[in-house]
Amino acid sequence: MKKITTRSISCALFVLAGIFTQSAHAQSLFLAQEETNASPDADQPEIVLEEASLYFITAPEDRVIQKHDIITIIIDESSSQKSSQTLETEKESKSDATVSAMLDVMELLQLRIRETSSPTTDLIKFNAKREFSGEGEYERTDKFTARIAARVLEVKPNGTLVLEAVKRIAKDSEISVLTLSGFARDEDVTAQNTILSSQLADLNISVVNEGDLKKAAEKGLITRVLDSIFSF
Repeated sequence: MKKITTRSISCALFVLAGIFTQSAHAQSLFLAQEETNASPDADQPEIVLEEASLYFITAPEDRVIQKHDIITIIIDESSSQKSSQTLETEKESKSDATVSAMLDVMELLQLRIRETSSPTTDLIKFNAKREFSGEGEYERTDKFTARIAARVLEVKPNGTLVLEAVKRIAKDSEISVLTLSGFARDEDVTAQNTILSSQLADLNISVVNEGDLKKAAEKGLITRVLDSIFSF
């Protein structure tokens, strides 16, 4: 048997070292290929628009309107009405009555009735003719503006709001009561917590005034009776 010398062992170690070196080199080439294919921005930090922009505005969160919340209603209502009417009527009637026999008063008292020799007499003769012509025109323009705080009475499952507002103003002996009610969509309420009266469905606005001023502006009893009799 041949003896294993130190030189042989050194050669074997040198060969093994070369093999391992080639393997390591091949692996490093594979990793280098992966690094080449990787995105150049992979190591870049993510840019947040909120931190980078000076003009970024955070979107407001969706507001949830609940029962008993207060919403300001801006009332701006205007209406215009105009109507005209013409009426003409005509009626004519004629009536005649004739008496062909007269009763003798004395014979009537003696219960003896007979015709007299008096000629035929016209007892009733009536002619009537009536004509009427009337023309009327009505025109009215109203405008009402105000601001009033309404309370949410109920929130429907679909988001519809039931609103009601009452404002009572008393000054000296004059009292004015403003009542408003209607339905609104929650998305129509602005960020300032306001809504226009034109955006309300089934809108009902009532203004009632009481006091001496209202009484002074009303017509008296005699004036109302005369207006009813003499309408034209």
